[in-house]
Amino acid sequence: MLTETAIKALKPKDKQYKKADERGLYLLVTPSGSKLWRFKYRINGREKTLSIGMYPDIKLKKARDRRDEARSLLADGGDPSALKQQQKIKRDHTFNSLVDEFLEAVDKGLIPKTKWSESSRKDRVSRIDNDLRPWLGNMPMDEITKDDLDRCLMRIADRGALETARRCKQLFGKIARFGISNNYCERDVSADLRDKYPKQEAKHHSAITNPDEVGALMSVISDYQGSNIVRIALKFSAYTFQRAGEIRHAEWSEIDLKGKLWRLPASKMKMKREHLVPLSKQVIKLLEEIKPFTGESKFIFPSERSNSRPMSENTVNAAIRRLGYTKEEMTAHGFRATASTLLNEMEGIEPDWIEVQLAHGEQDSSRKPYNRAKYLQERKRMMQKWSDYLDGLAK
Repeated sequence: MLTETAIKALKPKDKQYKKADERGLYLLVTPSGSKLWRFKYRINGREKTLSIGMYPDIKLKKARDRRDEARSLLADGGDPSALKQQQKIKRDHTFNSLVDEFLEAVDKGLIPKTKWSESSRKDRVSRIDNDLRPWLGNMPMDEITKDDLDRCLMRIADRGALETARRCKQLFGKIARFGISNNYCERDVSADLRDKYPKQEAKHHSAITNPDEVGALMSVISDYQGSNIVRIALKFSAYTFQRAGEIRHAEWSEIDLKGKLWRLPASKMKMKREHLVPLSKQVIKLLEEIKPFTGESKFIFPSERSNSRPMSENTVNAAIRRLGYTKEEMTAHGFRATASTLLNEMEGIEPDWIEVQLAHGEQDSSRKPYNRAKYLQERKRMMQKWSDYLDGLAK
């Protein structure tokens, strides 16, 4: 049985040697002079050794306490070495490392009910990188508490991005559940915030629907004194009335100038279906006007800072503000409501044509499979009629 005095007196030898204490605890003395605590035990007929620590960092009393904890675990059917390994795995798995494994598993299709399109993956990775990693990244996943996550999400909510905070909470939960399934953490602390950061009620995008006011809007757009690219983006939005995100991410490779069509791939569409947008003479003219400026870029409307990135989501809305319209009066997305309202009042225009052109989802699942070219000839006439109508209002 060892004592503190006896331990201090132990000297290194040419070969490592052991000095027993009791109940399986012993001290291993190495040729370099290190004194290492070890606990020898048997489980399922197999001899195993548990590393407890180094003397004098771990004094005799503390070494015995850890031995007793291990013996207690053995009595309950546990394995001290296996538990220590699990704890090490959890300590080594930070939020950052778990996110990397999670994203790799998503890309390989290994997580049920988690299949992301390219654009969806990009959005989620952006939220992780910008809103979660900076605050949680270096923390061991098993040590992140509800309060840690809450403080992180409150930073997002405090800037007014409540929906982003909710989605970040959901993302954290998916990552945590992946960690639980791999024994990297014990539980998903986002569950403790179940009633916080609820889904926001959908808000209708402000839009001008009075013909005289629409004419005034088109007139001031034509006289816009800012960037020429932004002016064209405003007109393009009005003529095509597609979703603001689809317009920002529009690529030259999707445009068929000869066929007067814009082919949006399913990956970019809200309903995950390929969509065709007939292009009026006015839109073709706009594209020809802008091509010398952005034709070398992937995007028709690139960012002012980099040709490799699309125009910012705030650019068109900021331009509408500069034209004198508040966010309660008109938004970039509002061009869709403007078109929907006024087209439905026009003679010779069928509601079904408008719905297909707006790329709204089919409500009746019993209908035949989606046809991207449905009413295409009718929609071509409608889109030209719409552009002509807008030009007439502006005069």
